[in-house]
Amino acid sequence: MSTGDAYRDPEPFHVDAQGLRLGFYPSGPDRLEKLLRLIDEARSSLKLAFYIFARDDTARLVRDRLSDAARRGVAVTVIVDGFGAEAEAQFFEPLVEAGGTYHRFQARWSRRYLVRNHQKMVIADGETAMLGGFNIEDGYFDLPEDNGWTDLAVTVRGTVVGRIEAWFAELEAWTAIETRQFRAIRKSVREWDSGSGGVQLLIGGPTKGLSSWARAVSQDLIYGHKLDMMMAYFAPPRRLRRRIRGIARKGETRLVLAGKTDNGATLGAARLLYKGLLKAGAQIFEFQPCMLHTKLIVLDDAVYLGSANFDMRSLYLNLEIVLRIEDKALAERMRGFIGQHLDASLPITPERHRQNATWFNRMRWAASWFLVSVLDYTVSRKLNLGL
Repeated sequence: MSTGDAYRDPEPFHVDAQGLRLGFYPSGPDRLEKLLRLIDEARSSLKLAFYIFARDDTARLVRDRLSDAARRGVAVTVIVDGFGAEAEAQFFEPLVEAGGTYHRFQARWSRRYLVRNHQKMVIADGETAMLGGFNIEDGYFDLPEDNGWTDLAVTVRGTVVGRIEAWFAELEAWTAIETRQFRAIRKSVREWDSGSGGVQLLIGGPTKGLSSWARAVSQDLIYGHKLDMMMAYFAPPRRLRRRIRGIARKGETRLVLAGKTDNGATLGAARLLYKGLLKAGAQIFEFQPCMLHTKLIVLDDAVYLGSANFDMRSLYLNLEIVLRIEDKALAERMRGFIGQHLDASLPITPERHRQNATWFNRMRWAASWFLVSVLDYTVSRKLNLGL
C-alpha cells in the first residue's frame, strides 16, 4: 500500500461518451484552475449552486472572480445552502453590488428543516456545466499532502447542459419563495423528467415514492453484475445493501470507502455494514492518504457522477444532482480510475474486520449509523464519538 506521501492525485483526463464531452479533474489545484477559467471566460451567464461556501481564501477568490464577471456584464447567480454555507449575505455584497444575484436556501423548523441543498453545480453560458462532490472551501482544492479532500469534478458539454440549466431555473424559482418552498421542492422532484436512453439527469430530494436518482440506482442494483464504487459516505438502507450483496455473490464488487474523514461518524456507519458485505464476497478498501469526498458509481455499463453520497440522506432527503451515463467505454475508463486508488487504500479483509469489531467499536458504529441517518453532516461531524 502506498503511503500518503507517495500518493498523487491522477491527472485530468477527457472522455467522449453518448455525444457528451466530459472532463475529469481529480486534483484540487486542477479543479480550482478549471473553475476559475469557466468564470473568467464566461460571456453571458454564470449559475452556481453549492452546499458549502466558506469565507476562506478560496471562497473570497471565487467570489471576487464572480464579481469581476458581473461587472463585465455577465449575469451571475449564486445559490448556497443556508445550513451548510458559512458565507452569508454580507459576504456576497461585493457580488451583488457588481450586479450579481445571491440566494440562500433557508430551511425552517419543520419537516422541511431536514432538507439540505446538497447540490454542487456550475453552468457557464448555457454551454458547459461542472458537477461533482466539491464545495467552495480551501480543503476541496488542496493537495493530499496538505490534507486536502480527494474529490472529483466533472465538466460536461452537450445537450444535457440545457437540462441542467432548466433544473437550476426551478431551483432558483422556489428558493425565492420561502413560504411555499417545501411543497414546491417536492413537486419539482416528483415531476422531474430525467430523460431516457444513454444520458439521464437524475434529481434527488424529498418526495412521495422515490426520486429519479434513488429509483434509477435502486433498479440498476437489482439487475447488476459488476459494481465499482468510490464513495465518501456509505450508509445505504437494508434493501440496497441486500442488492449489493447479491451482485457480490454473482460478480465482482469493489468498494473504495473513506479511511480518513473530518466526520468520524460516517466511518463508523460504514464499518457497521462491512461484515455482511465481506461475507457476500465484496472487496472493501479504505482510502488512506487523505480525506475522501469522491462520489462515483460504476454499475455494469452505467456511470453515476454528481453530488450524491450513498447514504440515507443523499438517497431520500437531500437535494442532489446526478448524471447517469450508460456507455461501456466510459464505464471501463472509470473502473480504471477507481483502480488507481487501490494501492493507496487498506484492504479490509474478514480477518481485519473481526479484529476491529470489538464490542465497544460495534456500539460506536451503531451510534454513528443513527447520527448519519438522522442528522445533517455538519451536525454529525461534531458528534463523531471519537472515530
